[in-house]
Amino acid sequence: MKSALRLTMPTIILLILLSVAAGADPDPVYAEHGMVVSANRLASEIGVDIMQQGGNAIDAAVATGFALAVVHPQAGNIGGGGFMVIHLSGGKNLTLDFREQAPAAAHRDLFLDSSGTVIPKRSTYSHQAAGVPGSVDGLLRAWRDYGSGNISRRKLLAPAIKLAKKGFPITRRYARYLNHSREFFKRDPGARAIFVKAGDTPWQSGDRLVQKDLATTLKLIARKGRSGFYQGSVAQKIVTEMQQDSGLITSADLANYASVYHKPVNGEFRGLDVVSMPPPSSGGVLIIQMLNMLEQYELDSLDWNSSAYIHLLTEVERRAYADRSEHLGDPDFWQVPLEMLISEKYAIQRIQDIHLNQATPSAEILPGENWPAESPETTHFSVIDKAGNAVSTTTTLNFSFGCGIVVEGAGFFLNNEMDDFSSKPGVPNAFGLLGNEANAIQPGKRMLSSMTPTIVFKDETPFLIVGAPGGSTIITTVLQVILNSVVHTMDIQAAVAAPRVHSQWYPDVVYGEIRALPSDVITNLEQLGHTVETHPWGYMGQANCILADSTGIYGGADPRGENAAVGY
Repeated sequence: MKSALRLTMPTIILLILLSVAAGADPDPVYAEHGMVVSANRLASEIGVDIMQQGGNAIDAAVATGFALAVVHPQAGNIGGGGFMVIHLSGGKNLTLDFREQAPAAAHRDLFLDSSGTVIPKRSTYSHQAAGVPGSVDGLLRAWRDYGSGNISRRKLLAPAIKLAKKGFPITRRYARYLNHSREFFKRDPGARAIFVKAGDTPWQSGDRLVQKDLATTLKLIARKGRSGFYQGSVAQKIVTEMQQDSGLITSADLANYASVYHKPVNGEFRGLDVVSMPPPSSGGVLIIQMLNMLEQYELDSLDWNSSAYIHLLTEVERRAYADRSEHLGDPDFWQVPLEMLISEKYAIQRIQDIHLNQATPSAEILPGENWPAESPETTHFSVIDKAGNAVSTTTTLNFSFGCGIVVEGAGFFLNNEMDDFSSKPGVPNAFGLLGNEANAIQPGKRMLSSMTPTIVFKDETPFLIVGAPGGSTIITTVLQVILNSVVHTMDIQAAVAAPRVHSQWYPDVVYGEIRALPSDVITNLEQLGHTVETHPWGYMGQANCILADSTGIYGGADPRGENAAVGY
């Protein structure tokens, strides 16, 4: 299938220049032995140092994760959860689900008033918004089960503890970020005490952010393991915090939490093997489904980010996100038609009503029928070691700084992941995503996620380690990084830095980043029947990715934030 609408090469060059001007490094970071790419240079350096001390990629990922809880508190966390895709050099692939869970007291109508209307902000900025945190259990379990055995738990957490106790100098960019959030922090006593500067004066570049309560919590985890968080004084502080304002998490919820291993979802694209996260993440399913659909088209005939290319991505994305709304949820509570959704046969069926010269209104796109027998502040980091072990990890609090509530005396933010459930069928969540029965609130259930940690293999060897934050845009960001690398042969830094677009069924809009789409492309898309807008956030996702081949290891850190690739 082909289209005559094409983008001129000068326009492509202009877009690349715009991304470079926005701060992109034109060259990936090169390493021979190992690499960590994360949201903060200090965290990336800690991960690399762990490998240099004899640790493997799993050790490095866990140390990086705990460090991000200190230096990237808006998303790196111990009060939230996430997903991890692991490749072991012996050939085994596995995934670890440490997604948050609904407390036992949660119920289907938790966020509805007596008339059945969704209560504004209850699922996002209240104590009831917090699900049972999973990050500590998940990180420690990965280290315990697949770490090298050379790195003790105390050594693993020591760098994060030091950064929390003694503080770290903040950058000018992060100072602006904290200052911008000042009134938000003032809503909560715990957040105010840590993140509002003494004297209520503005943060400045070079100021040290000290988090002594968090250091104490991390010390307990280092000394006692998961019981240092899910039992004892920290657990009691969480329960006490819940009791301040009708929160639901109890000591039993904390004690009973457990991360879970799942079989990965697997797909193929252009001779490459794609390994990603299964439900309750929707990301892996949708990535494979969309790649299956795109495999049916002659993508090489479409210029990168041309109107024809964006039109095709939009049509594919709308169908995948429509399926997400109907079919995906926690498989322990809902029968997910997984094999159907990731099959090539289904993908071919799904694209039959795509027209290359006309947009399909979202109202005319329905979820596919089941065959007999689915914040902007998340953070992603990628790791590979010299033996070929690889880890792709995405963690989140949902919104930036979660629900905005810090557990007093424990020093960390609570998540607001309960908003990722469907509070009411047909009513969008904060990211505009729709859901139905599959993702309804139930006690102990894990809310559906868009997180998409993924590893792409060439000849059974890790080739791309990819992932991103960005709420509902995570999946389309990962899709575009893969396409940029595989179809458009960009190096990993260019693939990560390139301007992005996004569509998700509803709202019926094609979103672009600021200045991502030239006027001629916008005009062509509008003539096809699309509505084109700049995304409300201005940019989408901060992908932190690695490409490894016979010439070495290459890190691509997203220039949209303070992300850093560090190798050795």
